[in-house]
Amino acid sequence: MNVSLVMTMIAQDRPGLVEAISAVIADHDGNWVESRMSHLAGHFAGILRAQVPEEQAESLAVSLRALASEGLELVMHTDDDAPPDAGRDLIRLDVLGQDRPGIVREITRTIAVHGFNLEELKTTCQSAPMSGEMLFRATARLRGTSQGTVDQLRHALEQTADDLMVDVRLGEPPAS
Repeated sequence: MNVSLVMTMIAQDRPGLVEAISAVIADHDGNWVESRMSHLAGHFAGILRAQVPEEQAESLAVSLRALASEGLELVMHTDDDAPPDAGRDLIRLDVLGQDRPGIVREITRTIAVHGFNLEELKTTCQSAPMSGEMLFRATARLRGTSQGTVDQLRHALEQTADDLMVDVRLGEPPAS
């Protein structure tokens, strides 16, 4: 029987960091199932899920924690392998506007109040092509719960967007 482990990691970015983690997983007969990783401000951070035979799980955890001597900070949890909520579709959310503090807080508050789960969020700030002002851009994947409807969320996000002076769009789910 396999055990599924969900891990978060962060370290100073350097060549070979992901290879070191993947080698430890492979050495324990594990399978790298899915991950999201990125370079941010000189650090390399990510979240990953690996499956490993149950009898290898503890030794894998010990071996991964040993990478701390190389500067890797790692937090590990056993995944209960609960199936995703297949009853509700994924919805794409795009946000674009002049950058300012509070955009993420207000948008995510609106999402939560209307009973939607934020499954993935990607944000960037970049210079606008003509003016050079900083633009905030976010792309998210949301999944509904039984609490709210997409129309209710759309209406609430439009009101929040007006207050923040940003554009929001809800649409088809993003490609994975």
